[in-house]
Amino acid sequence: MINNILAVFHKEFIDNLRDRRSLVTVLLTSLFMPLFVVGMVIVMGQLLNPDIIEKPIQLAVTGKENAPQLVEFLEQNGVVVLPAPADPQSEIQNGRQDVILVIPGSYAEEFTQGAPASIRLILDSSRMSASPNISRVKRLLGAYSQQVSATRLMARGINPAITDPVLIIDQDISTPQSQSLLFLNMLPYFVIMVIFMGGMYVVIDATAGERERGSLEPLLINPVRRSEFVLGKLSASLPYAVAILIVCLVTIGLAFNLIPLEQFTGFPMSVSLTSLWVIFWICLPMVFLAGGLQMILASFTRSFKEAQTYLSFLPLVAGLPSAFLIFLPVKASAVLMLIPAFGQGLLINQVMRAETIDPSHVLISIATTLVLSVVTIGLSIKLYEREELLFGKR
Repeated sequence: MINNILAVFHKEFIDNLRDRRSLVTVLLTSLFMPLFVVGMVIVMGQLLNPDIIEKPIQLAVTGKENAPQLVEFLEQNGVVVLPAPADPQSEIQNGRQDVILVIPGSYAEEFTQGAPASIRLILDSSRMSASPNISRVKRLLGAYSQQVSATRLMARGINPAITDPVLIIDQDISTPQSQSLLFLNMLPYFVIMVIFMGGMYVVIDATAGERERGSLEPLLINPVRRSEFVLGKLSASLPYAVAILIVCLVTIGLAFNLIPLEQFTGFPMSVSLTSLWVIFWICLPMVFLAGGLQMILASFTRSFKEAQTYLSFLPLVAGLPSAFLIFLPVKASAVLMLIPAFGQGLLINQVMRAETIDPSHVLISIATTLVLSVVTIGLSIKLYEREELLFGKR
């Protein structure tokens, strides 16, 4: 039995090794996804941490003569005050300005009387590119308001601290890994997609490709059981899937350790070799599950193109549970470990956060995935024992 499986494995492995185009496509995909995450880290880091690279803000102010002290405060804090545009709303809508400050004529009178002096910001909150400057302007205006409030209290002999009856002290125990979780939450989704894409073309060529070329029937004339046939073809896809997973993890390690991401995020971001090693063993059972599911789907197709169409959706569907981790805060539990891909995604997040992982969660996740892998492989064997499914109705 082992010899027959190895014979089928050798044949399929060598055949797909010659298909350079498919190998290059999968390899480039495994390289692109980690680099895409790094690109998102850089972009989102600049949006969420606008103070990392302080640049002067160009702020158009309408009615600056009504609040000379406010304008002077803004200029002292890195704001370049521009002349008022003729049509402020048009400037914002056309994207020529990020935010415009309007100081009405009633400001001076309200300010002198000690009443709340109103000012107005014209902005477009739907433009993400403007959000850093909008946030900085709001913070500066808030700081000026607090400064004026403290001055007024001290002029009346009142300690400004009286307005803060409760002093809140943050004791932040987060690590650089956990601070960067917003960005690292995307990694499980892409890693799982890479796993399901690694051996996809091998399975397609070994099943639907053989059927389309008419070489499947002569192959089955050999004294090989259907179980040996399926296991041999499935085994041929595993080295490719494992290799692509390794390439993906190595790319992640190199990208997060060689690129100075702290310049964009404000805190160091790195992935240790130990973390990558743990992630590899967490994801390894998914390789077998991916192969079993791909064999089942490929068994219902009649051509290479049809199989490629169906199996291309499988990585998206498999990675969908982990995609929720990008938006929803989910705490790992034993029950969630029973969900393939989702459990692995939670464990990967914990590894990235440098948290202590419950060994029972790892065992449950691995055991569940392996059991489902055995079930899918057994089902694919049963399907290939059906003549009408294998050869089609005559």
